[in-house]
Amino acid sequence: MNTYLYLETWNKWGRIISYALAGIAVAILLYHFLSLLSKRDYKKRYDFINRHEINNLWYASVFLLFAIGIYINTLVPEGELIWVLVRLFVTIMMGLIVGVIISNILKFYYPFYVEKRLKKLRYTPRISPKTGKPMKLLSEDEEDVYLDEGMQAEENVFSVDYDVWIDEETGFTKIEKYAGHLIAQQCPECNYQTLKVVKEEILESPTEEEEGELMKFYKCDYCGYKERKAFRIAKIKKSTETSMA
Repeated sequence: MNTYLYLETWNKWGRIISYALAGIAVAILLYHFLSLLSKRDYKKRYDFINRHEINNLWYASVFLLFAIGIYINTLVPEGELIWVLVRLFVTIMMGLIVGVIISNILKFYYPFYVEKRLKKLRYTPRISPKTGKPMKLLSEDEEDVYLDEGMQAEENVFSVDYDVWIDEETGFTKIEKYAGHLIAQQCPECNYQTLKVVKEEILESPTEEEEGELMKFYKCDYCGYKERKAFRIAKIKKSTETSMA
């Protein structure tokens, strides 16, 4: 079989493979957005975006890049083997460059957009299933009475943040659990949203009489900038029991 027949076979199957990979990319995006639309509860939508959106966009991008790269290499019907290999090498290099660009966009720029959407979902008033009216989001001081001692301890070390929504007419409450930090903070050195907490150390444990002290260590994933900050931990408060909605 000569080079022409090899290329003819490759062009035929290469296009089929590229269409299949492009189909997988589209399927991932459709799955993501349909799943998002199917979640009526704001908290469930928040969690889905926070856990899956960037990863799903990356997976779809990878499949699409492979599809485009393979398809491009099926457009030339004939040529010497050396030029086929050169074209393949150039395609791979270009694909890697574009892949790095997309990765950096999803890692360093897209989180700004995600954070805005997450904040909007988190603080959109919840609707009470009892009255059908908007519920009230309690302040940090007001919510403590609805959190048990373990929940308060989680909040005190910033590992978890609880939002308590209350229907003031019926007393119905809904408690939502969030990670202590939505997304990395803005780095003062490079100004990217890539400054994350890498370690937390309790210097003084809180008691019912005295506040505690927490030291948080930050590191920027982009430029490597490091810093640490001290935080006061609120006194341990006794609270009444409540059920999570």
